[in-house]
Amino acid sequence: MKLDSFGSRNFEDRLDSFSPASSDQFSLLPPDNARGNFTKVVQRVAVKFVLGAESIKGYESRIPPGISATVNVELK
Repeated sequence: MKLDSFGSRNFEDRLDSFSPASSDQFSLLPPDNARGNFTKVVQRVAVKFVLGAESIKGYESRIPPGISATVNVELK
């Protein structure tokens, strides 16, 4: 994981959990594109990553909630 505030510094993390669908699927009245609207709309899915304790040593107080990150997931 790379955090925007720290340039090229890599942090080790693990995928803890993710939402099974985007938020509009859980809404009371989900959108229905029955009129043939084929515009691609970006959907956001909630994902939780846990940073490794050794990886963030010295950075604990400088990583605020909501910081932008670039994450690469390696499947094993």
